[in-house]
Amino acid sequence: MVANDILTMIQDNMSGFSKGQKLIANFILNYYDKAAFMTASKLGKTVNVSESTVVRFAAELGFDGYPSMQKALQEMIRNKLTSIQRIEVSNDRIGNQDVLSMVMQSDVEKIRLTLEETDRESFSQAVEAICRAKTIYILGVRSASVLANFLSFYFQYIFEHVVNIDTVSISEVFEQTIHVGAEDVFIGLSFPRYSKRTVTAMEYAKSQGAQVIAITDSEASPLLPLADFSLIAKSDMASFVDSLVAPLSLVNALIVAVSRKKDQELQVTLGKLEEIWAKYEVYDKPAGN
Repeated sequence: MVANDILTMIQDNMSGFSKGQKLIANFILNYYDKAAFMTASKLGKTVNVSESTVVRFAAELGFDGYPSMQKALQEMIRNKLTSIQRIEVSNDRIGNQDVLSMVMQSDVEKIRLTLEETDRESFSQAVEAICRAKTIYILGVRSASVLANFLSFYFQYIFEHVVNIDTVSISEVFEQTIHVGAEDVFIGLSFPRYSKRTVTAMEYAKSQGAQVIAITDSEASPLLPLADFSLIAKSDMASFVDSLVAPLSLVNALIVAVSRKKDQELQVTLGKLEEIWAKYEVYDKPAGN
């Protein structure tokens, strides 16, 4: 089931729904941003039907249960919500609950799901491709730039040729990737709302023969069709803020896995850096030393 087809499917099947199912259908069509984050029980109470009617409605649409329909709705809307809509939806979700507990528990859950669902084979293949690459290009736009900077910072200790692409303009992105080729790897990071600039740059890198790695949040991401290797990390929206805890954890695991493959070279580099750091007093010394 393709998430983007849900609203169309509801509209096309409206005439065949029961009275209760039509109430559910109309609510979803008008308030899909809120419905996507409601439990079956809450959705039923909101439109004055039973929870079982909501579950049967999901089955009528071809889903194997209400959670599957809910997940598909969430994937559909996350890239469409404006910042103001995000605040409204998150306020509905949080209600009177403790914000600190809810946000951090949600982050823990996203890490757990990412650990369970990460394709280990794709992860290993991505590590191998990175270690073989002549040049590694890394692109993350807006909030994803934090992840790109983190990845680039540590990869520059491990590899000689790492390009953390500046995202000021699309023309500058192409200027910085003009030499990308078949011996290179391009890593694109993007989460809802997905960056068109990242998608376009990945398309270009792929057209030049580079191996492309996508770090994104779901099978519905526009990055996936372009990727040779896909690393999916669950993200979420906490108000207008992108929760990127699980993606950062995945990036951290990628750095560690790559560093283990390049252990000898890394030790030599870090040995030289320690001498430089000590000579030029880069780090503050503990009192008494």
